[in-house]
Amino acid sequence: MVVSRTMATGEGNGGRKQALLTEGLWLGGVVLVLTLILPLILSDFRLTLLGRFLALAIVALGIDLIWGFTGLLSLGHGIFFALGGYALAMHLNLQLPAGQPAGQLPEFFTLYGVSELPGFWQPFYSFPFTLGAIVVLPLVVAAILGYLVFRNRIRGVYFSILTQAALVVFFNLFNGQQKLINGTNGLKTSTQFLFGQEVGSPEMQFQFYVLTVLMLAVIYILCRGLTSGRFGRLLVAIRDDESRVRFSGYNPTLFKVVVFAVSGAMAGIAGALYTVQSGIVSPQYMDIAFSIEMVIWVAVGGRATLVGAIVGAVAVNYGRSLLSEKFPEVWLFFQGALFLLVVTVLPDGVVGWLRFRAWDQVTRLLGRSPYTSTYPGLDLNEAVIQEKKQFEEPKDHP
Repeated sequence: MVVSRTMATGEGNGGRKQALLTEGLWLGGVVLVLTLILPLILSDFRLTLLGRFLALAIVALGIDLIWGFTGLLSLGHGIFFALGGYALAMHLNLQLPAGQPAGQLPEFFTLYGVSELPGFWQPFYSFPFTLGAIVVLPLVVAAILGYLVFRNRIRGVYFSILTQAALVVFFNLFNGQQKLINGTNGLKTSTQFLFGQEVGSPEMQFQFYVLTVLMLAVIYILCRGLTSGRFGRLLVAIRDDESRVRFSGYNPTLFKVVVFAVSGAMAGIAGALYTVQSGIVSPQYMDIAFSIEMVIWVAVGGRATLVGAIVGAVAVNYGRSLLSEKFPEVWLFFQGALFLLVVTVLPDGVVGWLRFRAWDQVTRLLGRSPYTSTYPGLDLNEAVIQEKKQFEEPKDHP
């Protein structure tokens, strides 16, 4: 016997508000644990490590937004991640500790015989400009790239190949600019100063950790808002059947450009936060393998779940860190085995399995019949009830 479990959307806004309130309480509790309890338990090294992984969780949210909900598999998000990191690193390299003469060039310029600061470095003296560049620069690049691709209705595997090709172009461009941005050596941040404090000091690293937790919470709320309303339903419709969306009168190109640009901005913020906690930004952020890893985090956690993107990014990177410490020669095999396991056994990811399949599998193990979901509880919808009464009421005939 199969038991029917109704999804009572007809219960109205009360159930939705209750669900949002519950989710908000959970989110607030997690933020408090991360900012108040874990700093008392973890060492400075482990806490900084966790801060890096939470920064990577931000870019994973952006990947989930475009891949899980919109069906756009990007293999080039390292571009936007690196742009955000370089923007902040350039500002930090222009900041001098107290007592240093004003106008002194970053050390690497003198190594290559550069005596005058390049023009595009000048605006990065301003901290407000730098904050804007961290968001706007990757957003604009993503919007331009997305528009050029989506207006020609390129999608699927061809879109993935194009994003990866763009990644290679940016990697070679940044890698070869020794005199302008120190090329393959990248820009150091750990020994630089911000607001008179050394970026690599424990005090500053803790502040960056707390900032990362708060930014992750804000961006999660943003993604939750984008995916839970009409805009989110339209993204899912584009993912499932773009042609039908186009025939319905919508312009999928505009929506895809917008969501791709927003995802790029998230990656830029993640790159800036990761850079100050890792101590350096280099063209290696635009390595092909790193952008593919971003997709793996989302796949492991669970596509189109948001929470899964965060869980996947933190869990995979923490696992890699621990395995590389204990098994430095074979940890890559563990990572490959994990991805194969997810693809073959847990196609919905860990969170997706817990949300959609775990309960049914547990009930089968207990020898009980699984639940099935019926299409929204129309019998509980007030509008449907009123309409039903109108048809059931006897009509007087003359």
